[in-house]
Amino acid sequence: MNLELNNKYALVCGSTAGIGKATVLALAEEGAVITLIARNEDKLKATLAELPKHRNHDYIVADFSNSTELKEKVEDYISKHHGFHILINNTGGPAGGPVFSAKIEEFENAFTQHLKCNHVLAQTVVPFMKDQNYGRIINVISTSVKQPLDGLGVSNTIRGAVANWSKTLANELGQFGITVNNVLPGATGTERLTEIIKNKSAKTGKSEEESANAMKNAVPAKRFAKPEELADAITFLASERASYINGINLPVDGGRTKSL
Repeated sequence: MNLELNNKYALVCGSTAGIGKATVLALAEEGAVITLIARNEDKLKATLAELPKHRNHDYIVADFSNSTELKEKVEDYISKHHGFHILINNTGGPAGGPVFSAKIEEFENAFTQHLKCNHVLAQTVVPFMKDQNYGRIINVISTSVKQPLDGLGVSNTIRGAVANWSKTLANELGQFGITVNNVLPGATGTERLTEIIKNKSAKTGKSEEESANAMKNAVPAKRFAKPEELADAITFLASERASYINGINLPVDGGRTKSL
């Protein structure tokens, strides 16, 4: 399927590892021009080196702990280069733990890194999308918006806020040829999953292999997702072919989530 992303500009957050990096590679393969954004410049340069040399791929160094600075950096980039047809909001999840024992600072930090940063980026890129009558905002969040996950209290809370923000935004922007959708990863082979498995192992006294196998057995597919499988779903939603898909939560979880 030709996803017709030639000459489309994409801003991809958290683009140096895991789902973000896989998405960068998938979008570039379909012809998009990518601007990476993350906080580690060395990793940004390394990822940039893996992209096709015949397009003007680029990067922005930014820390998602400061939404004001993030907005300023992206605005500055747009003023000197170009706007974006595609925005992939993707940020590493909060640390695990019970919601009752979570510190207020944990909620505040997660709210900034996820909802506030998503919001300022959307406000920054939407004017260009409206002008082009084409926009795709895709938020990589979690299946916890459908079914809260044990031991991820702060994440469950903040992800739910992002999902409702996204649905509201989809309703407001649909008339301008802009879609806003959420991709909900299940257990995916990333550094974050490794961290979750280690935490489960430490709490239960089971080995990491046993903890991993228990998680796999909770999935009808009996395995973890590959980052590339998430990237394929994201890339489709970013394309012209997905123009009438708007305001949805799309689980990519091998069937683990019990709800429809």
